[in-house]
Amino acid sequence: MTDSGDFRPIRRVLAIDTALGACSVCVAEAGRPLPLALDSEEMSKGHAEALMPMIERVMAQVDGGFGSLERVAVSIGPGSFTGLRIGIAAARAIGLAAHIPVVGVSTLSAYAAPLINAEESGVIAVGIDARHGAVFFQAFTAAGRTIVLPRVISLKEAGRAIGSGPVKLAGSGAAALAVEAMSLGLKASIADMRSAPDILWVARLGLSAVPASAPTKPLYLRPPTAMPQEGKAVLRR
Repeated sequence: MTDSGDFRPIRRVLAIDTALGACSVCVAEAGRPLPLALDSEEMSKGHAEALMPMIERVMAQVDGGFGSLERVAVSIGPGSFTGLRIGIAAARAIGLAAHIPVVGVSTLSAYAAPLINAEESGVIAVGIDARHGAVFFQAFTAAGRTIVLPRVISLKEAGRAIGSGPVKLAGSGAAALAVEAMSLGLKASIADMRSAPDILWVARLGLSAVPASAPTKPLYLRPPTAMPQEGKAVLRR
């Protein structure tokens, strides 16, 4: 699943997102403002059952079907451990069957991309609710340069990490982060507080990604909360 080596521009991509509070699929082409086909449904669970029928519905609307694809893009997190595994497994299987590259796209970057594309001034910060007063966090300049690397931190730490502002906020934790930022005297506005990023931006970032620099390795940022119980290990014979 590697590029052919001629470095020609990728034209058509299948994008998959099951990392957060939605199951989303779309097919997009470079240079076209709208997707060729898109399906998305908000859900907190049930991604495994919903994903493959959704992919089939989307691909049925695309001339040439799977044979017309040149790349698969999949969200790699941060997000749900189960959701990430479902999306990445499906993307890898399609890439293998179609003999095309598969690239990973950060959910943090997908939230930030439309704000960066708007070419406005100030800081762009993404906060995804990580529960218990914490967020998965990343901050960018308006030009798209990362100023705070992806991490999981408390809301207070995230507010301080923004700097002097002004800041535009995105992500499921944007509202809570706005309250924290404003308590520090920062000028903050919420641009996007949906439970998952726009799947079209997962596709657009996937179109421009370099496969060698965009692996489909999950971006967990913290270890799983479910751990094996002591004394419950299966004995080996």
